[in-house]
Amino acid sequence: MMFLLVFDFDHTIIDDNSDTWIVNCAPGRKLPNVLQNSYERGKWTEYMGRVFRYLGDQGIREDEMKGMMTAIPFTTGMHELLNFVSQRKDMFDCIIISDSNTMFINWILRSANFQGVFDKIFTNPAAFDDFGYLAVQNFHTHQCPECPPNLCKRKVLEQFIGVQLQNGVQYTKIVYVGDGRNDLCPVKSLKPNDVTMPREGYALHKRISQMSPAFASLQSYVVIWSTGFEILSYLKLLIEDNVKTIEKSENKPEKIAYI
Repeated sequence: MMFLLVFDFDHTIIDDNSDTWIVNCAPGRKLPNVLQNSYERGKWTEYMGRVFRYLGDQGIREDEMKGMMTAIPFTTGMHELLNFVSQRKDMFDCIIISDSNTMFINWILRSANFQGVFDKIFTNPAAFDDFGYLAVQNFHTHQCPECPPNLCKRKVLEQFIGVQLQNGVQYTKIVYVGDGRNDLCPVKSLKPNDVTMPREGYALHKRISQMSPAFASLQSYVVIWSTGFEILSYLKLLIEDNVKTIEKSENKPEKIAYI
C-alpha cells in the first residue's frame, strides 16, 4: 500500500505567497507603480524576473532575500503534518508542484529541516548570476489551454506517475493538496479513488464549488481543509485498515466534505 501526496506550496505549505512576500525586501516594502503595472496575464514568471532585476538594482542580494523568505509562516498544522509524513515514508511518496521557484522553496524547506520529506520538487528553476541577481526561468512548455504557459501541473503529475509506473511503483491513492486556480487542471485528471483537498475559501475550493451538475468534470473525492491538522486527520484514516469501509458506508458525506 503506497500513497502519493501532491502539495502546492504557496498558501498551502506556507501561509502566504512567496513571490509577493519577497516584495518586503524592496525599499519601502513596495514596488514602483510602473513595475507593478507591467504584469501581463499569463506571464507571471516573466513579471517576477523583472521584480528580481529591480531588487538586484536596489542592492538586494542573496542573504537578505533568504532571510525574508525563511520568515514566511508555515500554514497552521503543517509542521505536524510534514513530521507525520516524514516518519511514514514507507507508506507515502510526497512531491511538490508549485509555480514558485527552486530557490525560495529550497530555502524555506531547509530552514525548517523538511527537505527530506519530499521525493521531488517541480517548480520554476532559479539561480543567482555572477552579479548577484536572482533569475528565474519557466519550468517547461506545454499545450494545455487551461494553464499558464510556464507550468501545467497536470502534465507534471501525469509524467511523474508514468515514470513511477515504469519503476514498478503504483499508488493505491493520490491525495492532492492545493489552493489555487492552477490546481484545478491536475485534480481534474484524478480518478474516483483519489482525493482532492482544496483549502477552504481559496480559489480552488471556489471553482470546485461552482462546478455543475454534481461536479461532473471532477471524479475524485473532495475533502475541504483549512489547517494542516485536518489533512493529518485524513491521512491517519488512510492508513487504517477500514478506510474503504469508511468511504463507502451509508454515512458517507456529500461530494464535498468538511473535516
